[in-house]
Amino acid sequence: VQLQASGGGLVQPGGSLRLSCTASGRTFSAYTTAWFRQAPGKDREFVAAIRRGDSTKRYADSVKGRFTTSSDNAKNAVYLQMNSLKPEDTAVYYCAATPRGLITSRLREGNEYEFWGQGTLVTVSS
Repeated sequence: VQLQASGGGLVQPGGSLRLSCTASGRTFSAYTTAWFRQAPGKDREFVAAIRRGDSTKRYADSVKGRFTTSSDNAKNAVYLQMNSLKPEDTAVYYCAATPRGLITSRLREGNEYEFWGQGTLVTVSS
């Protein structure tokens, strides 16, 4: 499956953005999907995930209550709605997917995901 992330851009602190990730090939309903991000000079970090099957969601503590991930099977897409953005949210955001239903403790692990999109840059700055 090929993933394509979009929706990044420049936004002021406190603003909102919605990232989209679309897939070619199999439908997203057959995949566990996740968002990761990598800020300049930092390691990649987990942001959010939805597990296939039961749609269990997990979020990084740093985005909980501000970010929401969702899926739209009809559009074969997953989304990351980002509200109350902060400068520290500035990063390249990547969507990722695996056909496996990961146990909850593994949803945050980047090496569990076989498929990755190309990344979309989010810059939060005044």
